Amino acid sequence: MPTLSRLHRPLLAFTAAMAALAVVAAAGLVADPRVLTGMPIWAKPLKFAASFVLYAGTLAWMLSLLPRRCRAAERAATVVAAVGVVEMAVIVGQVLRGTTSHFNARTPFDALLWQLMGTSIMVLFAGHLVIAVVVLRARIADRAAAHAVRWGLGLALLGMLVAVPMTLPSAAPPGQAAITGAHSVGVADGGPGLPLLGWSTTGGDLRIGHFVGLHALQALPLLALLLSRRFDARTRVRLLAVGGGAYGMLTLLLTWQALRGQPLLRPDAPTLAAVAALAAATAVAATAVVRAGRPELELAA
Repeated sequence: MPTLSRLHRPLLAFTAAMAALAVVAAAGLVADPRVLTGMPIWAKPLKFAASFVLYAGTLAWMLSLLPRRCRAAERAATVVAAVGVVEMAVIVGQVLRGTTSHFNARTPFDALLWQLMGTSIMVLFAGHLVIAVVVLRARIADRAAAHAVRWGLGLALLGMLVAVPMTLPSAAPPGQAAITGAHSVGVADGGPGLPLLGWSTTGGDLRIGHFVGLHALQALPLLALLLSRRFDARTRVRLLAVGGGAYGMLTLLLTWQALRGQPLLRPDAPTLAAVAALAAATAVAATAVVRAGRPELELAA
């Protein structure tokens, strides 16, 4: 268990600030009746603040696993925290103004803020990439934990990349020059959606693959923790490879589904076939890994 002194302080401070903002945003849901693009106006700050709590807190823990402090990784993490502050300042500022933060070019000021957000996201991606490379090259004593962290960091990068179609000019609603992108495919943003998450229930939604990919940062370490109770180190590493590969394919599958304008809960036959094939392949691979590891367990016993 890492000591507090080993945790990255800017990331910890950012995590605490986002936790406080999440409380404020939750209060805003109750106190502020305004609705924006079909959702309570404080829903976006709440979702982003909660997401940043998980993201920054997990990154701080991951950096503490490095055998020695790395200046490049620590500087990159500080940059991540700084651009996170910029992004949240724009989101909250636009809520206070009663308008959207994403894809908004209605006025020169709105367009400037959206460009600032876009730049901050690219910088965050670069900072995350630096941390991923440092962790990939580091010799972490616990092999399973090392592989879980590497898979989590890599798949989170994939989660960021699958969000790119949201920002393309082709994603903008027809005839709305002031809107420079969209979450939804086949329908306008702000239509019927899942409770709290807001994911479209009438069309595709690119936020789904983005969400799943980003949270590999937590899912793969949790998988490693669950596996640690039953399997030896080599088997855990192999099962993590199976799980990481399946998780990455699921992220791409969900993005493919969204790009075809298909709601998450209304998959068509090709989507169901792809899900079934992925589940079967994952089960076969995991079974093969477990069976291959049994002789070692029997010898150890």
